[in-house]
Amino acid sequence: MRTICLYFEIHQIIHLKRYRFFDIGLDHYYYDDYANENSINEVAERSYVPALNTLIEMVKNSDGYFKVALSISGVALEQLEIHAPVVIDLLHQLNDTGCCEFLAEPYSHGLSSLANEDCFREEVMRQSEKMKQLFGKAPKVFRNSSLIYSDDIGAQVAAMGFKGMLTEGAKAVLGWKSPHYVYHCNQAPHLKLLLRDYKLSDDIGLRFSNSDWNEYPLFADTYMNWIDTLPQEEQVINIFMELCALGIFQPLSSNILEFLKALPACAKERGITFSTPTEIVTKLKSVSQLDVAYPLSWVDEERDTSCWLGNVMQREAFNKLYSIAERVHLCKDRRIKQDWDYLQASNNFRFMTTKQSSVNFNRGIYDSPYDAFTNYMNILGDFIQRVNALYPEDIDNEELNSLLTTIKNQDYEIAELNKKIEKLQAKADREKKQKTKASAAAVEQSSEKVVPPGEPVVKKAPAKKTVAKKTSK
Repeated sequence: MRTICLYFEIHQIIHLKRYRFFDIGLDHYYYDDYANENSINEVAERSYVPALNTLIEMVKNSDGYFKVALSISGVALEQLEIHAPVVIDLLHQLNDTGCCEFLAEPYSHGLSSLANEDCFREEVMRQSEKMKQLFGKAPKVFRNSSLIYSDDIGAQVAAMGFKGMLTEGAKAVLGWKSPHYVYHCNQAPHLKLLLRDYKLSDDIGLRFSNSDWNEYPLFADTYMNWIDTLPQEEQVINIFMELCALGIFQPLSSNILEFLKALPACAKERGITFSTPTEIVTKLKSVSQLDVAYPLSWVDEERDTSCWLGNVMQREAFNKLYSIAERVHLCKDRRIKQDWDYLQASNNFRFMTTKQSSVNFNRGIYDSPYDAFTNYMNILGDFIQRVNALYPEDIDNEELNSLLTTIKNQDYEIAELNKKIEKLQAKADREKKQKTKASAAAVEQSSEKVVPPGEPVVKKAPAKKTVAKKTSK
């Protein structure tokens, strides 16, 4: 039976403020709080709240026939908890339906998978733990920032214990193959891959409200007919997009939510189901391995990483940032850790791109890619100074690795000692309970009957001694 895997991404850009060269060393706060609060409230009001209400309604109206998957960056969760807790409440309601799966992704929505394996693993595990705390289940399927994937990244993700991963069904990688099958990583065959159908996804996410599009206006039954007419052996249709496509990229006035609401009924009429990523990777077998020597993504026509690392400025900023990754990893300062998450976010490098894009691209406060580069490097200069103040530059990599090894060993020893303490504490508690029970039993046995006032005390007569009489002869 043919099934649709519908997935939405939630991420929120952290806006940096204007930061001059002369601020370095004096000002350690890098963010435009007004812009951050305004932007997330606007997105929540225009997109997240109505879109999530619609998804909840679709699940309820279809009696669980409709299913959906979401992933949320840790940075977005932080901002939602502060400025738009109503979105968190709606996510809990959607989770309570049992028809929504939450996926893992890098905490910062950054590019650590392209730079540093330890950083990548740490922030993926941190985001997974946050999702488990919020929604009660540890994610089993992973999606990287902007669906970035390569053979090496797939091997790292498999080593973290994930069953599946989402990525782009790029023509440059697939060639004549179809994205409508389950594939697997060539370095880790047990990691299954779900490939995005970029045409069907972009028909909703990018083209839906475009009156110049030759398929405008698009109706739900037309859309389902396109899926229904695919070859019968193509069983998995992966439709992935950002949640803000519903309300921001495609305004609510375009009836995008009404289109979405009609999809489950139209799918059911044609025998098309909805499934979560975990259901698909659990039930379906892979048809072939996917060979991806160089990283791909879902961005721009090239479907690669050139929008973040395509020019000299971007690579300079990227390499400078990750040159201090080991030092930040050693650090326990919460402020530095948070700044590290925000400075890793991929949009910081996207603002520096000199590529022409067919999609409208807003650089925010920046007038040009050079302006974005200058501002970011000023902030990065101050940040590096703060990190070097904790771990000076003259500490070489061997010393850093030695420190990291020592810290890891200490963490392991502490964990083992904590386990022993817990066992000893449990044993002491058991012994204490046993002693308490024994004492109570002894007191009960030795207690005398209390005589009520006014009653005579009856004393037992002492036992008579029997004297043997001598018999006379």
